[in-house]
Amino acid sequence: MDRTGLTSLSLAALLAALAGCALKPPPAPQDVRAQALPNTQIPALWSGGPAAAGEVQGGWLASFHQPELEKLVVEAMAYNTDLQVAAARMEAAEASARAAGAKLYPQLNLAGHGGGKSGGDGSGTQMIGLFANWELDLWGRVRSARAAAGAQYEATSLDYQYARESIAAMLAKSWFLAQQAAVQYAIAGDMIASSNSLVELSRDRLRIGKGDDYDVTTAEASALAYRDIQLQAESAGQNARRAIELLAGRYPSATVNPGTALPPLPGPVPAGLPSQLLERRYDVRAAERRVAAAFYRTEEAQAARLPAISLTASINTISSDVFVLQDRNNPIWGLGANLLVPIFNAGALQAQVDVRTADQKAAIAEYGRIGARAFGEVEGALAQSFNLDSRAEVLLRTVRANESALGYVRVRYNVGNADQRAVQQQLLALHAARTTLAQVQAERLVQRVNLYLALGGGFEQR
Repeated sequence: MDRTGLTSLSLAALLAALAGCALKPPPAPQDVRAQALPNTQIPALWSGGPAAAGEVQGGWLASFHQPELEKLVVEAMAYNTDLQVAAARMEAAEASARAAGAKLYPQLNLAGHGGGKSGGDGSGTQMIGLFANWELDLWGRVRSARAAAGAQYEATSLDYQYARESIAAMLAKSWFLAQQAAVQYAIAGDMIASSNSLVELSRDRLRIGKGDDYDVTTAEASALAYRDIQLQAESAGQNARRAIELLAGRYPSATVNPGTALPPLPGPVPAGLPSQLLERRYDVRAAERRVAAAFYRTEEAQAARLPAISLTASINTISSDVFVLQDRNNPIWGLGANLLVPIFNAGALQAQVDVRTADQKAAIAEYGRIGARAFGEVEGALAQSFNLDSRAEVLLRTVRANESALGYVRVRYNVGNADQRAVQQQLLALHAARTTLAQVQAERLVQRVNLYLALGGGFEQR
């Protein structure tokens, strides 16, 4: 074929490629939701508990007014090892997307060959050339591969964003748990002081003949029991502080100081509408992008069953010191086309289509699992918050009542109208009420963080 014929063939193939089938779009998010959650009727309003009206806002971290916590979160964003792994995965996915897209363009390679030495003078044959190859993406196989890699990169990026939100939430919760441990340590210290006072009082009563050794030993045992409780609180605090340091990428020395008091609970949280949740949460959006990636991989597998056409071109030069080449038209160039038609492969290509189709079904099911979990997390956090608010109010009144009762029973014991067991029981009741109140107050803060995370509200201002 002459050069004009080859040029015409190449131009015709190029036009055919440009007129190739357009890629089908992946399922729309609303269609994915319909397939993944066919039995889920999304209500108009949240049912787990009262929620403030309004759109979900970002910047929840600042609402606790804990500057040192905010600094630690910034530190964690830079040094947390899990985030570094997630960032590396995102970089790898981006590179894979670029690599898949590169196959849409002609591939140009330089090749050279030096023949073995021959003869006494060490001469041989040499060849150097440029070789180009371009697969015409008539059926969208390469474009589908690029679209799948792009969707996978988007999913990985969203995973990274969700990991950042999760790390910030875990650090905040560990911070509040460390503060709770410090509060319980202080409560146990107050109980130790009260028990030691009771020990001294029982010894004084023993000296004047109004008491006995039993009262002294039971008072001492009570003081030691509270000391054991204090040691447990100290251990819990150390564990929480180490968790904070690990999340921030520090050495877990338990030297970070969250303070000895719990902050007040921030005001009501605008919760938005249930119908908006799946569009806002990073993990759900990542799952939707994985459905798109699986869809495009299925399209790629289907296109692989169809004929493939590639254009080729080359230009090279050959020289030899051993013999004289008959064709002295150097350099030599050429144009051509390759056709590959799958005829028999024992069902391997169809099996690959079936694999990708099953992967797409799994991606849709995974979207449904993550979406259902998202709804459950919001409803659970709302319900827990409502219950804890009610408990905190009851427990605060309980603590005050037990403090008053302890004062009364101490007076009665001092004047001899009550025995030490009544004082011990009242001390125990007060300690239990104060400890439970501290637990509930910390849990309210933890559930508030859970609610922010479940709603998809970011820790940073948007």
